[in-house]
Amino acid sequence: MRETVKDSFRLVNDPVIHSFWTTLRRPAQARVRHRSPSVRPVFAGSLALAAALAAFGLGRSQPPLLVTDPGLIDATTRHGTPTEGARPDPIDFTEEELQELNRRFGVHGPQSPLAQLFTEGLDQLQPLRNHTLARLEALRPVILSESARHSINPMLVTAVLFDELQHVKPGENVPIVARSGLFQTHGPAQLSVGEMVKQGLLSPDAAPEEVDQARLQLLDPDHNVQLLVGKFARLATALGLPRGRSLMASRSPRDAKAIATLAYLHNGKLDYPGRILRYMQDPELHALLYGERRPLTSPLI
Repeated sequence: MRETVKDSFRLVNDPVIHSFWTTLRRPAQARVRHRSPSVRPVFAGSLALAAALAAFGLGRSQPPLLVTDPGLIDATTRHGTPTEGARPDPIDFTEEELQELNRRFGVHGPQSPLAQLFTEGLDQLQPLRNHTLARLEALRPVILSESARHSINPMLVTAVLFDELQHVKPGENVPIVARSGLFQTHGPAQLSVGEMVKQGLLSPDAAPEEVDQARLQLLDPDHNVQLLVGKFARLATALGLPRGRSLMASRSPRDAKAIATLAYLHNGKLDYPGRILRYMQDPELHALLYGERRPLTSPLI
């Protein structure tokens, strides 16, 4: 104990340490003008150490962002009112917009809170998610090719397919059930024969045999995805949206609102656009669509 006290006293009276603490007590301007040359290395080293510790602490407290479309988060506000330097939330529709969309396309309000809770619960089931991702993997080529052909954002198509595949009703994609007319929508994108009529692929007064054949076509995954992309192209034209380029939510508030509107018109429920925009930010969906695939080889080969 006595030796420890002596060491402490010796450190306090050390001329370099004493000069260092004396320098720190001076005003900032005085330190700049009268800093001792003997203190300069110690002071610079202390600053470097403090900067390194601060950088290390910041790096540990701020994990890397996984959001690949920052325009959907950083440039929007969740309260419907633009803040300084921010853009309005694309999922906020005015009463006039809702009335006009309802008049033209027949959309309506959100699904019930119980249904929303059930939907959120399904999204938490990891085995179901893995199964859905595997099905999307098989649809990747047609998603990319059809989206490029119609200038539709492929992430919008992928997000809608992910949602619909997650919440498919048991048995609705069985051919015999589809032909019975028990369900109105079929296939990965949950489309009806009415969409085929709107795209001019089926006559409005088609015979029952033709309707049955159309329902079976909806069960074909690639054909179903083609109809989904065609639906978005049809709606974009009806809304007067710019054609010839893919809408990007991070590019402008107008594009973000257009994507939310297309998602709303696909499902018709007011809570649907927010869910689709959230799926569009999913890093796993981005990796599935844009990731580079390399075959795994053994290091022994």
